[in-house]
Amino acid sequence: MTIPVNALLITGTDTDAGKTVLTTALTAYWQQYCKSRSLGVMKPLQTGVGDRELYLQLFKLDQTPEELNPLHFEAPLAPPLAADLEGKQVKLEPVWRAFEALRKKKDFVLVEALGGLGSPVTHETTVADLAWDWRLPAVLVVPVKLGAIGQAVANVALARQAKIHLKGIVLNCVQPRSREEIEKWTPTSLVESVTGVPVLGVLPFLQDPKDVKKLAKVASELELERLLPI
Repeated sequence: MTIPVNALLITGTDTDAGKTVLTTALTAYWQQYCKSRSLGVMKPLQTGVGDRELYLQLFKLDQTPEELNPLHFEAPLAPPLAADLEGKQVKLEPVWRAFEALRKKKDFVLVEALGGLGSPVTHETTVADLAWDWRLPAVLVVPVKLGAIGQAVANVALARQAKIHLKGIVLNCVQPRSREEIEKWTPTSLVESVTGVPVLGVLPFLQDPKDVKKLAKVASELELERLLPI
């Protein structure tokens, strides 16, 4: 299998960790500051309504809806369970072909995962397995809250077990957080020392997560050189 060097998997410790916020922020930044190069965005699997619709609303993406989201199920459940309800199977080979085609057309591709690294993709595989199979480097989004450090440690351990290259961790304020709260619940020095993975910045709570200019600005405050080819 070809090793894609022009793609990044955006994953998180769990559902609602902030994967979509980071994906939209990086997309907004790219479209504002990297206009000479092409960007692809992909949500390989989606269940229910959500990210696919948001991306189409916020951005002019020079790609088809099928390239954006090759596989979709109606029920907002884990993909194998949603597929079971429709009497279907999660077939990843067409999704892989769609990704390869998009990757060859674009200078860079952002791939937003579903759930956390341990979330099931099929009845036998997880997001971590998908990342390894597709040889995707990844960034881990960790929400700023009590217990976040333990979740980060567990997901980094899973990434290492699956031999995934984690480029870094991005902390995300899922609720309004003060500097003191961020330092209390997710101190950068402790997160880095117990995971061995660099923290690339903190996404603040966004009152309007659809404000594209604000999204680009918060992305610019991350260590983008570790994530994007800029």
